[in-house]
Amino acid sequence: MGEQIARIDHQFSDKFFVFGHWVSEQLNQTYGTSLWSGDSYPTVGSVFVNPSWSGVLHATYTINPTVVNEVAFNYNGNNINVTPEGIYQRTSSTNPPELFAGNADNRLPTLNFGGGGINSTYDVSNYPWTNAFENYQWRDDISWTHGRHSLKFGGQYMFQTKTQELFGQSQGNYAFNGTYTGDGFADFLLGYAATYNELAVQDSGDWHSNTIAVYVQDDWRVNNHLTLNLGVRWEGIPHTYEVNNRMSNFYPQLYNPADAAILLPNGNISPSSPGLAPGVGAASTLNLYQNGMAITGKNGAPTDIVQNHWNNWGPRLGFAYDPTSDGKTVIRGGFGTMYERVQGNDVYNMGPNVPFSASPTVSNVYFNNPLQSVLTGQTATAPITTTSITGESEYNYKNPTSYQWSMGVQHEFWHGAVGQVSYVGNVGTHQNDAIDINAPLYSSATLAQRLQVIGGTLPVDAIRPYQGYGGILMYEDAGRSKYNALQAEFRAQAAKNLTVQLAYTYSKNYDEGTGVAVNGNSGDLATISNPYNRSYDWGLGSYDRPNVFIADYVWDIPIFNHSSGAVKTILGGWKLSGIITAESGVPYTETLGGNTLGMGGNVTNRPDLTGAISYPHTIGEWYNPAAFTAPILGTYGNEGKNIIRGPGRDNWDTSLFKDFNWERGTLEFRFETFNTFNHTQWNGLNTTYGSGAGAITSAFDPRVMQIGVKLLF
Repeated sequence: MGEQIARIDHQFSDKFFVFGHWVSEQLNQTYGTSLWSGDSYPTVGSVFVNPSWSGVLHATYTINPTVVNEVAFNYNGNNINVTPEGIYQRTSSTNPPELFAGNADNRLPTLNFGGGGINSTYDVSNYPWTNAFENYQWRDDISWTHGRHSLKFGGQYMFQTKTQELFGQSQGNYAFNGTYTGDGFADFLLGYAATYNELAVQDSGDWHSNTIAVYVQDDWRVNNHLTLNLGVRWEGIPHTYEVNNRMSNFYPQLYNPADAAILLPNGNISPSSPGLAPGVGAASTLNLYQNGMAITGKNGAPTDIVQNHWNNWGPRLGFAYDPTSDGKTVIRGGFGTMYERVQGNDVYNMGPNVPFSASPTVSNVYFNNPLQSVLTGQTATAPITTTSITGESEYNYKNPTSYQWSMGVQHEFWHGAVGQVSYVGNVGTHQNDAIDINAPLYSSATLAQRLQVIGGTLPVDAIRPYQGYGGILMYEDAGRSKYNALQAEFRAQAAKNLTVQLAYTYSKNYDEGTGVAVNGNSGDLATISNPYNRSYDWGLGSYDRPNVFIADYVWDIPIFNHSSGAVKTILGGWKLSGIITAESGVPYTETLGGNTLGMGGNVTNRPDLTGAISYPHTIGEWYNPAAFTAPILGTYGNEGKNIIRGPGRDNWDTSLFKDFNWERGTLEFRFETFNTFNHTQWNGLNTTYGSGAGAITSAFDPRVMQIGVKLLF
């Protein structure tokens, strides 16, 4: 890792001052397993190279004693380069054919093992892989002091680019789940794969975004008791777009039922099916099903994929009131509305969509030849399969909005001792999540059909609303969240040599997040469990902790401070500090494994809650799983989200430190302990129904001690 820093400051006159700086960093890091993947063992690793840089040029001009103008240009960027190392290249003995010949880029296929005793993954991922990011920002801010008013207004323009190779496994992805023997690894040894998936084209895109914002803010000192903060901000934040129109989206209104795909008995699409057309660009040799798809910026489809929303006015209101004018008690309150743009994996995950690529999945195939069926023995060229789509909802993509407010009282009890009690609230609307709009509807698929899907005698694609596609995972801004908290804080110079701070929060957090990641990527947002009933996922948020208490202290140990010579230098001047944390556990949801709904892979189910949840609080049974039973096959369970409370935490961290000073410099010494009393603090829970549910699965770190020495001269 390296870093270079340059700075310049220059004062042209008493009124005009300019400064700037440039920072360049280089990061090179090696990971034992494949980065950003489900890789389980260090058979293949990743070398992560991430140079980054940033700069700012800032000018301040005093127009007159009451008006100051500040202009700034900010720039930052970085590159990411990931290359594999270890066992990742194909050999003559391990080189199965591909659905799309020459597609593997010399990478071994991904292997997923599930069912039975082994649950693990070997994954090279889509490496080598690169991307580049740049951000440019211009802003102008004017400050004006006028009587009792301190006004500030200005604006900014920001332009951002991201050039990135798309995620995808063109080398192929096998799943061995115990379909044939009851054990996934045994299926692998026999060479029988439950499914095989392959990305047809690993392409790249160039995404741009623009942001415009203007604001005005007035801090108005009404009188000696009251100050008001009055402001408003407008933000124009249109959605990210691909400059070459290399994006496609599924628009339900464009899907023509008359061109519904003709599905063959094995689940593939018949070559004589309507709705087929050649791909575009690198996929031009492929015959792809495209009913309902449109390329952005063409044939009436929005260039930005979705409809943009411009009515983004955000008030900023606040006050501070001193009822006694003695400066010892202050009542404060505020409210603000904030907007954000969704950008990132929502567009990058759309890259493999038809007609630019395809990611077909075939079932029950041989490991040494994914083109050959285990069930029939038939071999064919790459079939026309139903393909999954990641899209964005054209009319349900308003900017995520957060409404934040607070009200509190702050009081000085004595010199150096201040207490504060506040109520804090936050409501989120139009939050980003994903929903499978092609999961079989109860009205279009009978329970008997879904039971056939569960039993493996009917492909789920045969009963989907939009025939010809697998799951259509649609990002949309429709989620909700709510947070309310009582926050109390006290800090004081408790004694001449002791400073103490105490904080307590009592809160509740609700949302529609599920903890089930979009496309299985941990960095993505949640997938709605039930695409036809959003309220099924409304419940406690995954980070809800009703009670959080934190105390910290710094104690100047009052010994040998008045001594002289070596005694004071060595034995005096020591400080002891610490942080104490006591908090409730996070909530959990018991879930059902496997396919119990017959609706495809983008939905999740929960068991029925048939009794009260008790808490034995043992390692093998933190909560009693007997309160849950399996629902009727094909139906959703009635368990609410996050109704199980996990183990809390009681943690003490301590630090002892001292500076040894002499005429040529300073030697800093620190001795730190984390989890000082080595108290066992449980962490994770097994919440999979019927599979040891209720058992503790992990704990936080035991006591860790470290010594640090720094020499300054």
